[in-house]
Amino acid sequence: MPSLVEALEQKYGGESSTESENSEEELCVSIFVPARSPRMIVPSLLVLNDCDIATAGERDALIDKCAAVEELDLAKNKLDCWPEILGILQQMPRLKFVNLSFNQLSQPLQNAGVDLKDFKWSNLKNLVLNSTQIDWDNVSQILDYSPTLEELHLSLNEYKDVNICKECECKCNCDNEDEGKPFCQCPRMDYKQRHKHLGVKKVHFTGNPVSKWKEVCKLGYAFPNLEYLVVANCPIESLDVDGEENSNGGRRTESESEAEERSESPHDSFRQLKFLNLNSSGLSTWDDIERLSKFPTLQCLRVQGCPLWDSSEYTEHERRQLLIARLPNVDMLNGGGSIDHDEREDAERAFIRYYMDKPESDRPDRYLELVQIHGKLDPLVNVDLRPEKRVKVTFTCGSNSETRSMDVYRTVLDLKSKLEPFAGFSAARMRLFYVDQDLRDMQGPEEMKYPHKQLYSYNIRSGDEIIIDCKKKLSESKA
Repeated sequence: MPSLVEALEQKYGGESSTESENSEEELCVSIFVPARSPRMIVPSLLVLNDCDIATAGERDALIDKCAAVEELDLAKNKLDCWPEILGILQQMPRLKFVNLSFNQLSQPLQNAGVDLKDFKWSNLKNLVLNSTQIDWDNVSQILDYSPTLEELHLSLNEYKDVNICKECECKCNCDNEDEGKPFCQCPRMDYKQRHKHLGVKKVHFTGNPVSKWKEVCKLGYAFPNLEYLVVANCPIESLDVDGEENSNGGRRTESESEAEERSESPHDSFRQLKFLNLNSSGLSTWDDIERLSKFPTLQCLRVQGCPLWDSSEYTEHERRQLLIARLPNVDMLNGGGSIDHDEREDAERAFIRYYMDKPESDRPDRYLELVQIHGKLDPLVNVDLRPEKRVKVTFTCGSNSETRSMDVYRTVLDLKSKLEPFAGFSAARMRLFYVDQDLRDMQGPEEMKYPHKQLYSYNIRSGDEIIIDCKKKLSESKA
């Protein structure tokens, strides 16, 4: 497997061959030749995906080639040794973006024989660690030495919980003891107050099997200035933190539990959050949507593909209206443009009418809030604009006249066939003229020329008249 230096030489060429080519050119032509071939200049954005890179390579060569690199993408390689990874990063002091996704980084940093005090990435702003199986201890240590980090990707790492900072620092694994064994009695530390990283504003946590919102809240406590959070494709069952706490059986004392319940809410740790993606989560009740409305700064929300939408009770338009009405704080819902004033008002009025006929016990608190804004609304009149299916029309053929009920969804040709017994001649010889009862004196009869045209398109109403004539008789009269 090649080193990073070897992968660079394969992609950008070797030094020796380039120098010899330059020297030959200098002998033959008197022109300026750069000291280093443009092919040998490693760009500030360096992408070496899927190159089987396992080691850093020669340190001096790495410094010479990569000192100016600002963005490094090493996804899908064979990197699994922290000394090699840190050796690569240490030689690139200008790094702002690093992607190490799909490398196996599960080895504990503390066992790697590397002192992180020698490393500090003062320019690093974006770190991507998707599908690396990196554990929380490693994440915590890396965060401690990344003071300028703004965006962190931890998707697809099989995290069932969030342990950026542990409540207990002892080595007894007390959090994993089986039921019935004594729990650790060492002092607990408040994870809400420890290990804060004020610079991190974006976290991607997609595809992790975390199911408790309480665990996701720990991300908010660790990153108090978090503005952008993606937890799509996570089986989060509810945003009800109190319900989760009560269902755990509880390891805390009664006073500790009561104090925590009083202080914590689903949005307590997300005071700065503006964007939240909960697509394909396990949310199944409107109560969770109501909880999202309490997030103080939330503006953009994505909440598609949840069990709540599996019901066929609502159309897609009705579902969007019910969501908008419940979320007065959200300006953009499931992508697209911003929710304008007219759409929000229509949604809120539709919400009132949806719940006005339901029992009071089924009405959410938002219903009363909207009634105070818009007042009690009258039910919408159900206006059916479809034409009547059957109308009564007078049919006249010569001196014979008869009133019949007629289906207006039939075609002109169907009507002619039905009238053959009454007219006494075939449909092929028949001509029909429509007479509007209101326009009889103004425009006269209108010939119904098109055999496949449906009758309702003539706006026929009860009381109108249809005159039947024979083509032969018409031709004789003209003669």
